Amino acid sequence: MVQRAHQLVEVQRWSRAITVPPFCDPVGMEAESDETLMARYAADDDRAAFQALFQRYAGRVQAYFRRGVQDDVLAADLTQTTFMHVHRARRDYDRARAFRPWLFAIAANVRREHWRRLSRKPESPLEPGHEGSVPPDASTATDRLVRRAVEQLPDNQREVVLLRWYAGLSFPEIADALGIQTTAAKVRSHRAVKALKALLGGGDD
Repeated sequence: MVQRAHQLVEVQRWSRAITVPPFCDPVGMEAESDETLMARYAADDDRAAFQALFQRYAGRVQAYFRRGVQDDVLAADLTQTTFMHVHRARRDYDRARAFRPWLFAIAANVRREHWRRLSRKPESPLEPGHEGSVPPDASTATDRLVRRAVEQLPDNQREVVLLRWYAGLSFPEIADALGIQTTAAKVRSHRAVKALKALLGGGDD
């Protein structure tokens, strides 16, 4: 009973206190917006601008993938793939659109394509005993239990959980990234938390 209570506390803590990796910019670019940097890269292939964006967001993107694939090496590969797509799509970037949801829309597509290539449904949990390369922050028993519960969510709910809890996106940004309404993003998040409580034995309270 006490263990279940701890698990539910973890769900509430993760859904409310989002922690994302810090970033640092190359000297002289700290004050430039994401959109300005991306516009410079799109127009002039400014490598320093791309480097600044990579340093700002690679950690967040990798955290998003790591929670979805449970393997550090694969998460790093998917992160590299995401930024390669950013490079290839740079000429199509619309400066009027916020960069961060645009980036994570690309990341979400990379994630879906990864599962399609494996011909494996992403909602299927890992086989018992197979944890991949487990990151340090997933070392506790409680964390592993919550992570397995997240794996059992429907994909549209899990996608919101990954973007909200691990990428640190706001609900309007999630809506933009997924091409849905902000209210729909909030509803999916609410249903995901409710489902996680049920999976962890907490019911609807």
